[in-house]
This record gives sequence, structure tokens and C-alpha cells, in this order.
Amino acid sequence: MPLRTGVGSPYDVLGLDADVDEDAVVQAYRERVKEAHPDHGGSVAEFKRVQRAYEHITAGRDPARFAADAPATDPETDRSEPEGSDSHSTSEGDAVSSADADDDSGSGLGPTVEYLDYAVIESRGWDLGDEDLFGKAEAADLGVDSYGLLVVEPRETLLEAAERYGFSWPYACRGGACANCAVAVVEGGLEMPVSTVLDEELTDRGVRLSCIGEPVTDDLKIVFNIEHLPGLAELRLPAEQFGSARADD
Repeated sequence: MPLRTGVGSPYDVLGLDADVDEDAVVQAYRERVKEAHPDHGGSVAEFKRVQRAYEHITAGRDPARFAADAPATDPETDRSEPEGSDSHSTSEGDAVSSADADDDSGSGLGPTVEYLDYAVIESRGWDLGDEDLFGKAEAADLGVDSYGLLVVEPRETLLEAAERYGFSWPYACRGGACANCAVAVVEGGLEMPVSTVLDEELTDRGVRLSCIGEPVTDDLKIVFNIEHLPGLAELRLPAEQFGSARADD
């Protein structure tokens, strides 16, 4: 569904009513960022507007301030001041964030990660080495918990980006000392700045740890939830000790 023009509320951007609960906001955000991404027919401006709407809601800011706080480069936001508001002052909670100000720069998005849950590969009888694996995933009409796109911000790890989107990918130590958060990099580069438990054979197969891995290419394709694969299972830490949760639908 295309984004509405002349939007005055962050809920309008996400296609929601203002009285929805937090789970509905997160789910709508996951779906909208995929629709708004330039690779899926959207644009950088649309994508950033969706991100800004989600951040505005989750930060507890006044929805009536969303349009007034919009960056000047956003052509589709109605900046008329809400009735009774003071156009020359904002409260600390309603101040324009640095992320909003960055929209004025016209810069592009950060590294884009196309992700796929290994559980889908198993359940559908696919193969991790299939050259058309992500083409199959795109055609399968999977939910956003299983397949989609996310954008990684500067100085952000892949796991941190997934969590910012509301996902609960497996992890444990968050320091490279286990394989609970392992992902398979099918395309692109994910650099790990510190030593890890992964041996050379695993890294040669494209295995990386999302908890410390940062993208070094503009586009990546990764498969997450691979920690039970041969060579990785013995490197996991006990789930009962660290609790690696999966996302709720």
C-alpha cells in the first residue's frame, strides 16, 4: 500500500488508527519499511518517513507534532501547525531529533540487509546453497518475521539493527564467545572486528556472528537462526543460561 500524501500523523504514515497497541505498531513498521524501501518500489524519502514515524510513536511524542517536526526536505508531510500550538517553541520531548535533521542532508540509506529465517528453508525443503534461495523467499509471501529487508545504521551491529526493528533473533553472549547468534552471509560482507569462537572453516563458509558483525557492503543477503547447523551446535551457550528468544508473531 503506498504511503499517503499530506500526512499529518505518524499513525497515518504507518496506516494505523491512533488507538492501536504497541504490537500493532511494531508489526506495521516491519511491513511498511519493506514497502517503502527503494529496492521495493519506494524511495529514500518514503523510507526515512516511515522510520521517523515509528521513532516518533515509540518515543512517546505528541502525534500532533509529527508534521511540524518534519524535515524541510520531506515534500509529502503537511507542516501546518496543530491548532493552538506555538510554532516557535517545542518541549524537550517534542524536539526534532538528530535523525530527523539528518534527513535534510539528502544522503542515502545505510547498508540494506535482505534476511531469511533458516526455519523456512528447513520447512520448505530448500537448500542453503540454492542460488535462487532469496528469489524463492520473495515469491513465497512470507511474513516479515521470516523474510524481509532491514537497514543498518552507522556503528550498529546486525543484531542491534534487527532488535531496533522489533525482531528477537537468537543470541546469548553478545561478545563473539558463542555461536547462538550465527548467520550465514550469502551475499555481501559482514565484518567482525574481534576474535570469535568461529574457526577458519566456518568463516570460509560465510558464517558470521550477528552480535558483533557490521556490514561493509551496501547490500547483504543473510540467513539467520542457523545455530543448530553442524559445526555450530557445539559452540552454542545454554539457552536456559542466556535465553535466546524468538520473535512472537
